[in-house]
Amino acid sequence: MRTTTFDPVTAFRNLAEHHRPLAFSGLATLALLALFLFGLVLDPRTIGGAPAWLKPTKFAVSITVYTFTLLWLLAHVRQHTVWRARLVRIAGWVVVVTFALEWLAIVTQVLRGNTSHFNVATPFDAAMWALMAAAINVLLVTNVVVAGLLLKQRFERPSLGWALRLGLAITIVGMAQAFLMTSPTATQLAGWQAGESVTVAGAHSVGAPDGGPGLPVTGWRSDVGDLRVGHFVGLHALQVVPVFGVWLQRRRRLREGQRVALVAVAAGGYLGLTGLVTWQALRAQPLLSPDTLTLGALTLLVAACGVAALLVVRGRPAEQRSVVTRAGEV
Repeated sequence: MRTTTFDPVTAFRNLAEHHRPLAFSGLATLALLALFLFGLVLDPRTIGGAPAWLKPTKFAVSITVYTFTLLWLLAHVRQHTVWRARLVRIAGWVVVVTFALEWLAIVTQVLRGNTSHFNVATPFDAAMWALMAAAINVLLVTNVVVAGLLLKQRFERPSLGWALRLGLAITIVGMAQAFLMTSPTATQLAGWQAGESVTVAGAHSVGAPDGGPGLPVTGWRSDVGDLRVGHFVGLHALQVVPVFGVWLQRRRRLREGQRVALVAVAAGGYLGLTGLVTWQALRAQPLLSPDTLTLGALTLLVAACGVAALLVVRGRPAEQRSVVTRAGEV
């Protein structure tokens, strides 16, 4: 039996053929990740109660995964016309520039010992925050464009095509959830109206100001709701749903129609999970302390997806049903 080994260099070269700037942007982010890890070890400073380089480290991991996933996704976009090829090149470049601006703001603020998100304490801080917000808005639009390209083409294996489309669509929903965090809270708005000096605009915590106790590594609040949970879950649909679609290609006993249906079930379940943890956070409820209502909703979601998947897998082919029907008529 022949076994194949994964060669990362060859895999990178193959991906880089589809958009070299985006590929090297992913490598650059990996290099930044290494520097940030050194920062975690060597820099004793804290910002907002967390190690100064923890946020850049988490962002570097997430952006690296996103960049290479998007590069793989773009490899599936047909570029048989000039305008489609041009849109793919532009989309890749927009992502490269967007993340460059993000890193400029994040690293600058860490070096200054300040928070990067929601910080409007000074005109400079507000400018850095506005730069990040604008960059993310552009990134959101770019992902919508790529989703449009995927919708406008046919795939040899429809199940894989729908896994890519639905995974990206849910990721766009996850990105859009950032607006829940960037909007000023009622307390902040009241402070502005009262003429007070407001240094923070927006928050990820629901039920208490940012900065309280958090879970290890992620920092998600352990005492109140945290909108970053739904944001995180939604963003990573771009990896989870397509990987599930690829896994289904290896299930030889399944018909293509069944694979498409299972992709739809998985995407629906993942979207439901994204909405569930967001709803939980909006009710000021910690992720690991769900109430009966949250647990009940989760149980219904899992049960619905399980039943739907079982019906798809055990369903009889259409040809077999028609034969049985004709036999009954005779």
